[in-house]
Amino acid sequence: MRRDSIFYKLFQQFPSLLFELLTNQPENAEEYKFDCVVVKEPKFEIDGVFLPPPSESPGVVYFCEVQFQKDERLYERVFAESYLYFYRNRDRFSNLQIVIIYPSRSLEQTDINPYLSQLNSPQVSRIYLDELGDIRSLPLWVALMVLTTLETERSIEEAKYLLARSQQDIPQAGNRAIIDLLTTIMVYKFEGKSQREVEEMLGITLQETRVYREIMAEGEQREKSLILRLLSRRVGELPQDVRSQVECLPLEQLENLGEALLDFTSMADLDVWLESLSSDRP
Repeated sequence: MRRDSIFYKLFQQFPSLLFELLTNQPENAEEYKFDCVVVKEPKFEIDGVFLPPPSESPGVVYFCEVQFQKDERLYERVFAESYLYFYRNRDRFSNLQIVIIYPSRSLEQTDINPYLSQLNSPQVSRIYLDELGDIRSLPLWVALMVLTTLETERSIEEAKYLLARSQQDIPQAGNRAIIDLLTTIMVYKFEGKSQREVEEMLGITLQETRVYREIMAEGEQREKSLILRLLSRRVGELPQDVRSQVECLPLEQLENLGEALLDFTSMADLDVWLESLSSDRP
């Protein structure tokens, strides 16, 4: 499971989650925007950046690194990229903060001596999720992050507990967000399981959650892109009207087209197939 991608997905939906982990939170935490930024010359991307609102200029920029694998050059990269981006955008920011999130200390870079001054600075926060305390005593938002680190069987038990707790402690709107975040984690955590199996584990219906709808929409979009590429290879570049017609097909018909196109040799074959859809309609 790519836990770092889960965290970045959570941060994208709810940027203020990062500040739940920090002792000193900015007063305008709710106004921050999570983004991926690019630094040119040399070009590189920083996946986790929390940008202050435009109304706060200059503001404090937060860099976040989620690290679930051992990397013996992590601090070299994080500090170099963060300070270079800060340097290139100095007029936009008054200060910077760097946050590194680990599941445990065992995955931290072994040789930290060259960076002791930075690591002991109030501008750098290292978060070890397994040291935050019992998951059931943590704020719900923080507990969701800890849930990503738990073993399979225990994660099911704790996910059910957090669902029940959210229904008691959180207003309806916030409860919906908790369910969406929790199901995001569990769907990624149990990639090999079917929808029904994940539903049975949690005691909910995933169709009701935003994450499930997003996953289905992403899957349908990937299916459309694949079909269009295959069609272009089989019959040549598609006219815009034909392309639009294919893009409007429901998922079931897209899957049927994916099988039928294997026998196509020209655009005429595709035209005949699309016309057959119209003739089948009542």
